[in-house]
Amino acid sequence: MPVTKDPDNNPSAGPAIILVEPQLGENIGMVARAMANFSLIELRLVNPRDGWPSEKARAAASRADHVIDAVKVFDDLASALADLNFVFATTARQRDGFKAVRGPVEAGRVLRTRHSMGQRTGILFGRERFGLYNDEVGLADEIVTFPVDPDFSSLNIAQAALLMSYEWMKSGLEDETKTNFTGPEMKPASKEELHGLFAYLEGALEARGYFRPAPKRPKMVDNLRAVLTRAGFAEPELKVLRGIISSLDRFSPAMPRGDGSPGDDPRRLPAAARAGKAEAERLARRPAGDDEDAPPLGGKGTDND
Repeated sequence: MPVTKDPDNNPSAGPAIILVEPQLGENIGMVARAMANFSLIELRLVNPRDGWPSEKARAAASRADHVIDAVKVFDDLASALADLNFVFATTARQRDGFKAVRGPVEAGRVLRTRHSMGQRTGILFGRERFGLYNDEVGLADEIVTFPVDPDFSSLNIAQAALLMSYEWMKSGLEDETKTNFTGPEMKPASKEELHGLFAYLEGALEARGYFRPAPKRPKMVDNLRAVLTRAGFAEPELKVLRGIISSLDRFSPAMPRGDGSPGDDPRRLPAAARAGKAEAERLARRPAGDDEDAPPLGGKGTDND
């Protein structure tokens, strides 16, 4: 079902986001963008410093136009909260009073529970410079605060709105760890396939004298297999590894890296072809003007006799 653009006619709109005296249009736009990321659409502004509408806010919203278009502006905070049943105030400072204080995870669940009961809810954010006054916090029901570094606790309002919007959406998932897309499902490799890789790799290493000294070979093999069994490879992954090992196995001092495809390895050519290839390479390496068939200067049969 498409999202209804008017929050008043959309019972699934979620909590309203209320910004008290926001200063910069760019911050308002970034809040709108954060809301749209997590399906929130109701943004309320209390006495925005630079007025409304704001083209800077629309530009910063990055196509969250449905949030910008539905913005409601109020002259005072009490009016902005009048139709709501439950409101959280965000703050990073200890407040005197009797209000419950919750973290964002618990706050998201509280909002979801109250929303499911048909209550209209909101989240209150303060000014960029110093947040909310005590009397403004007093108009909210509870406080939500974030577990931030006490020595650097101030959050940009768009950052704070993003965190709360995320917790709101997460609280509505059947599985809070679920994501919108997953990695590819791959069939785990069988032990037969894994043991085949062991044999292939160990054979290649044996041919190159890797297992030295000989008495340590069993322990080295154990260590190698322990490394390869830890990952829990899937079938396609084993095929990639075998291809890599096969490619490396075909290189040799006679055909070092950088000399072309392993398919050009002279060991794979018939004897006559190998001889012809070697002769061609020898001639190609000969200095220019070096004619081996010409008699040396000053030798017998020349004009120098």
